[in-house]
Amino acid sequence: MSYTLVDIDSEAEAMAMTDRIRARHKKRVPHTSEDVMAFEPDVDFSTAGGHFPRVYLPQTHEDNDGSESDYDDPDIRHLLPDPNVDPNANWFKRTHTTLKGDISSILLLLFLYLLQGVPLGLIGAVPLLLSSKHVSYGSQAIFSFAYWPFSLKLLWAPIVDSVYSKRLGRRKSWMVPCQYLIGAFMLFLSFKVNDIMGDNGGSPNVVFLMLIFLPLNFLAATQDIAVDGWALTMLSKKNVGYASTCNAVGQTAGYFLGNIVFLALESPNFCNDFLRSKEDAKPYGMVDLAGYVFFWGWVFIITTTLVLILKREVDMSVPANQNVPPGEEEEELELGVAESYAVLYKILRLKPTHWMVAILLTGKLAFAASDGMTSLKLIDMGIPKDRLASIGVFLTPMQILLPWMIGKWTAGPRPLNIFLMAFPYRIFIGGVFAALVWWTPHFRMPDGSFEYSVYFVWITGYIFHQLATYSMFVSMMAFIAQISDPRIGGTYMTMLNTLNNLGGNWPVTVVLSVTDWFTYKDCVVKGTKDVLYACNTKVLADQCSAGGDVCEVAIDGYFISVAACSVIGIIWYKIFYNKIKYLQKIPRSQWRVFPSRSPAN
Repeated sequence: MSYTLVDIDSEAEAMAMTDRIRARHKKRVPHTSEDVMAFEPDVDFSTAGGHFPRVYLPQTHEDNDGSESDYDDPDIRHLLPDPNVDPNANWFKRTHTTLKGDISSILLLLFLYLLQGVPLGLIGAVPLLLSSKHVSYGSQAIFSFAYWPFSLKLLWAPIVDSVYSKRLGRRKSWMVPCQYLIGAFMLFLSFKVNDIMGDNGGSPNVVFLMLIFLPLNFLAATQDIAVDGWALTMLSKKNVGYASTCNAVGQTAGYFLGNIVFLALESPNFCNDFLRSKEDAKPYGMVDLAGYVFFWGWVFIITTTLVLILKREVDMSVPANQNVPPGEEEEELELGVAESYAVLYKILRLKPTHWMVAILLTGKLAFAASDGMTSLKLIDMGIPKDRLASIGVFLTPMQILLPWMIGKWTAGPRPLNIFLMAFPYRIFIGGVFAALVWWTPHFRMPDGSFEYSVYFVWITGYIFHQLATYSMFVSMMAFIAQISDPRIGGTYMTMLNTLNNLGGNWPVTVVLSVTDWFTYKDCVVKGTKDVLYACNTKVLADQCSAGGDVCEVAIDGYFISVAACSVIGIIWYKIFYNKIKYLQKIPRSQWRVFPSRSPAN
């Protein structure tokens, strides 16, 4: 079937395009299992409230100016609690009632998102391994490009949404091959990664390492597009809000396994202290990167085979009895590749979207230095990477619970109020991190280790950091879910989420690239303060060390980068504060690409 790129500038043309699309597949309303696999129904993301179902008690929503929200916008009247849930029951009973009929699907989604998080965790562990090998910030910036596929998946998301096999299923057509390829890729990588990392002698080949992990992340990003789309039809409409919860919890668990668990098992100190007896102590960990990648490669292949055989792609989001007049359904439109790109163009031309794009792409520059470099600085000053990873053990339960807790305040029509409250607090935490980085070396003991009180302080600091980070993340995701046009929800949300990811990645890459410019090092005679020459390059640093002297940091670019990002963040906040307040007050209909056929209920 061929499609023609159309221009849908006016409301009449938009309505006409809707009619053409409906007419083309009106006869394909699902009646058989094969049709069901190829059809996606109406999923109103705004009823989901981002990550969370409507299981909270009623509450009054007020804006910061003191004016009470009156729910005049018909698109947000349904942001009230689910009337089918007993408000007097406890939280667990309300949640169980809401989950009825979808528990097995939620467990499968959690597992699929867990698989997605494992390669992300492994990729996140590589910079820590490189830092322990004293790789420069410039080289770290090169490897950071391996994260970019999640920030660019919008470029191929319409293809994933539009091209599929009816026999296999719309989402399994992409998810199954991607997971098989991830497994095969990991098995191949397990035989090469030690040489690339320089574990067999020599220096790490950072460029080649990035080129190896880049396609792995590309496959994970493509699997994410497919699973996100499948979640919309795997769950019943009343529970579609749990799709984002599964995403957040599953990815966090997968990242924990791929990053923190791996770094702990790879560390000889951790394994000797906690997993081995004193008589069985060894100078290496329980696993290395090659062995861990090999294990997860087989996990991907085996579990993907089981999902392929045992799980059919059936649409559970269409109620059995829909008392809706023919032609009045607000179903998610089934678009071709060309039409999907045309819709993306139309979304980007919406006036509110212009400001939203600017907010998503620039807002995280304020935190790029503290988020992207603090852990690398700690490893540089001698904190073992397994100790740093152990901090994540304390943070992971909180990362899983925080989305549920914060959801109570982001469930209403003004979710970005939490974002605005957390933004300056997160800038402040960046300054606290910089102070802690300066303070930590003063507590290094003669043998090079650190007191346990240092780790306690850093755990406390990261807890407050995660509170600010998740408050911003959850509130922004809730708002994105509310404004996304439900009939093109997958395409709309993919675009905004992609921009949000890109807005987090490019600042870190830029800051890592320029921080070396701000850093100044002197070659100092060992045991004295006599400066011989500058040793800013790796060649001069190696020359200094070879001569028995010490290459010390005179001016640390980390602190300059944190200060510069914080100043930029304060200016950004002042510029965008009123605009963000305005964006969440305008009618949700202004975010729609196609006009609504029927009034909102």
